[in-house]
Amino acid sequence: MLESLLILFILVPILSIIIIFKPFQTKSNTKSSSKSYPIIGQSLSIYANFHRLTQWTTDLVLSSPTLTYHIHRPFGQIRIITGNPSVVKHILKTNFAIYDKGDIFRTTLYDLLGDGIFNVDGDEWKFQRQLSSHEFNTKSLRHFVEDVVDTELNERLIPILATAARNNTVLDMQDLLQRFAFDNICRIAFGYDPEYLTPSLPKAKFAVAFEDAVRISSERFRMLAPMIWKLKRVLNIGSEKRIKEAVSEIREFATNILNQKKQETSIQTVDLLSRFISSGHSDEKFVTDMVISFILAGRDTTSAALTWFFGLLIKIRSMRLYPPVPVDSKMANTDDVLPDGTTVKKGMMVSYHPYAMGRAEELWGADWMDFRPERWLEKDETTEKVRFVARDPYTYPVFQAGPRICLGKEMAFLQMKRVVAGVLGRFKVVSAMADNGEPVFISALTSKMKGGFPVKIMERKR
Repeated sequence: MLESLLILFILVPILSIIIIFKPFQTKSNTKSSSKSYPIIGQSLSIYANFHRLTQWTTDLVLSSPTLTYHIHRPFGQIRIITGNPSVVKHILKTNFAIYDKGDIFRTTLYDLLGDGIFNVDGDEWKFQRQLSSHEFNTKSLRHFVEDVVDTELNERLIPILATAARNNTVLDMQDLLQRFAFDNICRIAFGYDPEYLTPSLPKAKFAVAFEDAVRISSERFRMLAPMIWKLKRVLNIGSEKRIKEAVSEIREFATNILNQKKQETSIQTVDLLSRFISSGHSDEKFVTDMVISFILAGRDTTSAALTWFFGLLIKIRSMRLYPPVPVDSKMANTDDVLPDGTTVKKGMMVSYHPYAMGRAEELWGADWMDFRPERWLEKDETTEKVRFVARDPYTYPVFQAGPRICLGKEMAFLQMKRVVAGVLGRFKVVSAMADNGEPVFISALTSKMKGGFPVKIMERKR
């Protein structure tokens, strides 16, 4: 009740402006723009499309001849959102120094990520990037990841699927893959096994706390007025009370593991935490922030990609339609002009939109919706051989691009290939959705299927 009163107290006086002022059209070059009002901007349209913000912003981007659109938020804030590859390259590589994570991103995620690599800029980011890059490129870490993934796959996921096949039971594949990814990344990051993917499907305290913290952090981004969640945090009520509790649980857990490793007489430098300690970086907050960032990345993105892979395999669709991270944002630290002529003012948020880009006819042709593997293949006219040719990372920026390109890209591919081969080599995954319906896309920090992904498992005939 108190939360609702806060929202009414803040928004009702602003919304009353509508009866005084007429709406004006946004200045983007679009075929069908959303109405924008003084003071509140496009808040009414944002609110009306709150349940489908990713799809709504996709429509706006694709309606623009330049694939770039201005969204007018309350109090004169303008957010630029783009699906234009030349603009994506501009902000992620060419003018990388201009486009930071920025204060909005940092403040919104600080409770969870602190000063971790995904939440910092400048020299602090460079230092963490160099340190992490060295560890991610070692053969020993790759071998450790392979062992962890194979153990989780063969000793946990496969047996659960085999039992479901024998008993003809329905499983939530999205939940299973999230548990699989969580166990994996905790063992890789901490050297700790939460045993989240076991037959009883337990509600592990650390895993639940992490899920709640990620969900609430994501909800902060979608609020029309950030002052609402900030006021709730001051008053320690509702979701802000829960995220405070959840983050406290996460950091207490991480700190306990860190202290245990420091006390060990001989540390096996296999997991990331042990590697950081052995290299002389044992500051509690620094190491904890870094490891939490890696858990966030390894838990959500890989499981999201695998969930949509199995879902789309059933429907025979292309995976570019459902990128694990549908939208990502940067903040300009100085004035700039984008390649398509868009003017950017200091402090503006500029978001690139992989979800919209995967649906752009300008990028993929009129058959963009079709599953057509040959669009990724190239034939050598001399040898007649066919080879895979990836699109450039600015047309298909699922792992970001430029200096911030994902350090865990190869690790993610390793996990996904092993899971897909291990599961499909033995089982058929059949949708158990009512009337064989389509999965409903929802977006938090990563892509998810609304209500999970119910499936039945069938053993293949050997």
